[in-house]
Amino acid sequence: MQELNSFFERNRKGERALLVTPYARGDGDAQRRADEFTELAKSAGAQVLDRVSARVDVPNPRFYIGSGKADEVLERVRALDADLVLVDHALTPVQERNLEKHLGVRVVDRAGLILDIFAQRARSHEGKLEVELAQLKHMATRLVRGWTHLERQRGGAIGLRGPGETQLETDRRLLQKRVDKLQERIDKVGVQRDQQRRARLRNTLPRVALVGYTNAGKSTLFNALTQGNAYAADQLFATLDPTVHRLEGLSCGPAVLADTVGFIRELPHDLIAAFRATLTEARDADLLLHVVDAADPERDELITVVDEVLHEIGAGEVPQLLVFNKVDVLNGDGQSRSRIDRDAENSPSRVWISATTGEGLDSLRGAVGERLSGGRVRSELRLPHEAGRLRAKLIELGAVTGEHYDEHGWTLAIDAPRAMLAPLAGELRSDARYLKTLLEHAPD
Repeated sequence: MQELNSFFERNRKGERALLVTPYARGDGDAQRRADEFTELAKSAGAQVLDRVSARVDVPNPRFYIGSGKADEVLERVRALDADLVLVDHALTPVQERNLEKHLGVRVVDRAGLILDIFAQRARSHEGKLEVELAQLKHMATRLVRGWTHLERQRGGAIGLRGPGETQLETDRRLLQKRVDKLQERIDKVGVQRDQQRRARLRNTLPRVALVGYTNAGKSTLFNALTQGNAYAADQLFATLDPTVHRLEGLSCGPAVLADTVGFIRELPHDLIAAFRATLTEARDADLLLHVVDAADPERDELITVVDEVLHEIGAGEVPQLLVFNKVDVLNGDGQSRSRIDRDAENSPSRVWISATTGEGLDSLRGAVGERLSGGRVRSELRLPHEAGRLRAKLIELGAVTGEHYDEHGWTLAIDAPRAMLAPLAGELRSDARYLKTLLEHAPD
């Protein structure tokens, strides 16, 4: 990364931060978003000096915020001796550069702040690679009209004479080389992880993944259910890398439980694309435990945010069990009132627990076992020779535990979640009739 130092000729001293929180007219979530952004800044290690609200109905192409508000921010920067301004919105490279020039301090937008937190928290080799790749992609957008010093021509001095390439072109080329190298390494690690995942699929243990808004208590619940040691703290994005443990005590037998990264509003798309490791755990799960902070007054809105991200990563159709955590805080008297809510088909839909006190965990295990028992297909499937594509797809997904071949075709032993098999009917329409027969007549 030494080659890329020329990208950062900006002032990088200190972490004394002034926060700018834009909002639109009639935005009922403005206070919640501003408080959340403050917590993000603190999670990144910034010393929050003050917060300036800015109503933005129509973004200013120069600063994003209005020019008058930019002058007000400048006055606060000088009065507080701040050396960093954090803006709770995505800025264009030009807006970021113009604000830095106007304010005389470093400016970081929401995406850049979240990337910085992820860079601090990633622990695994794959996680660090994915964060660096996301950061470089974010930097690449900042090379366009955002870095005037890079427009200077190289050459003139001994050892620097070249074909007339500008510094901007040089740095863009170096960045792209680094991106390509990182992508190659991530792809290699991804192949290894896929091999491990297929091995887990072959052992036919059901897979459960914890998902939810950041700081909802997923890692605390993970530790309580598995006696694991996943890092848990009262902060945003306390854990990033996926942690997988065996989950015992279920009526359906043991399962595999995975803890995943927390979601948040406006999570940068580069991070969604990059964090394949933790998000794959959600996509491949038989059941998602959607952990919700029951004491949060805006929990319904946060449930919607998580559902939107799940659809974005391709996990929107995976069955969910809502887990309302922190009910001891909700009741305010330190006494949890754990319970299970059921849907119209008498299947568990919501479980109210406290991961901290442990109340309701047995009910949660019972609900998970009940949902997993009714969600798997264990049967034999007869396929003729012409259904080879379906057979190959089932093997790829890890749904086949054994097979026998004769002159009529294949007899496959199937053990897989219904949620994984059902979408194949649309993907392989010519073989949909075999899947329909399997799903309709196979016992659970």
